[in-house]
Amino acid sequence: MARIDLNADLGEGFGAWRLGDDEAMLDLVTSANLACGFHAGDPATLHRTCHAAAARDIRIGAQVGYRDLAGFGRRFIDIAAEDLYADVAYQIGALDALARIAGSSVTYVKPHGALYNTIIQHEAQADAVARAVRDVNADLPVLTLPRGVFGDRARELGLRVVTEAFADRAYREDGTLVPRGEPGAVLHDPAVVAARIPALSRTAESICVHGDSPGAVTLARAVRDALAANDIELAPFV
Repeated sequence: MARIDLNADLGEGFGAWRLGDDEAMLDLVTSANLACGFHAGDPATLHRTCHAAAARDIRIGAQVGYRDLAGFGRRFIDIAAEDLYADVAYQIGALDALARIAGSSVTYVKPHGALYNTIIQHEAQADAVARAVRDVNADLPVLTLPRGVFGDRARELGLRVVTEAFADRAYREDGTLVPRGEPGAVLHDPAVVAARIPALSRTAESICVHGDSPGAVTLARAVRDALAANDIELAPFV
């Protein structure tokens, strides 16, 4: 039987501001990409979310991003490579400390938002992120699109690259994601999302459902049902 991971971006609340239903999503996914405080996620929120993930034996990933709370990490920042390197290393370490308190640890890294999309093509930033992951822990896999500069650089540095597909995002012909500002970039219909799963599961090792999307829990259930209907087992990639 084929196997695939299901991941979601979680822990993205901040203080009194809550985003998404992390508890419900943690009952559905196999890996949780947790914010690290730069684009979202305050320490207390991440502390609670790490405990909730650990209690369910869900893998914890560091979702590293630009230092951009106001823009939720969805704006490009022309940051110096060495500053980005330090920011990424800092975020991984901070989340790992909270995960270890909860009896778990950070087991992979996934860039967030604008950083994720930028390093598909931006060589200097891709190198900075990849080097930071390697220098913190060379055993940490990284999640990214099947093609792109970041994946290539990560492999050159000896990192395991896990290919990812997005259940709730539209794609361009070149395999990159349609920018969120364009019509149809984010998909909300569970039936439409479910119909894409057989094809997406053949192109990636992990499928993502965004935890902050409206109806995220319903979409995640639709993905799980579609995987089961196609005899694909849910299992973490690490």
